[in-house]
Amino acid sequence: MHSAVARKRTAPISKGPAPAEILALVLSRLDEDKAADTTSIDLRGKTSIADHMVVASGRSQRHVGAIAEHLVQDLQKRGLRGVRVEGLPHCDWVLVDAGDVIVHVFRPEARAFYNLEKMWARARPAKAER
Repeated sequence: MHSAVARKRTAPISKGPAPAEILALVLSRLDEDKAADTTSIDLRGKTSIADHMVVASGRSQRHVGAIAEHLVQDLQKRGLRGVRVEGLPHCDWVLVDAGDVIVHVFRPEARAFYNLEKMWARARPAKAER
């Protein structure tokens, strides 16, 4: 017996941009905003938190905040949902979590202090789960 209520069809859920597209967008936006010393670190095989990490510097707290805000706007325009941001009120170090790509934007002094590039360059490959 057929139900009298017609089922509403829903559109397929979009997965959003691929990791390589996100990385290209991030690098392009950082370049447009004149971020300094941009470094991309391939995390595949090192951790499961993301595929890529990008580290960049801004000249001042205002520059760091503007870079992060523009990046988030561009990611959302490209259809990426759930972008998380930490550190915007102070803007010494702003983290933008775009899922498969994590972006750290620092003031130069904070970047030198935390030295993320050195830490992740030495990271061991992630162990395979059994």
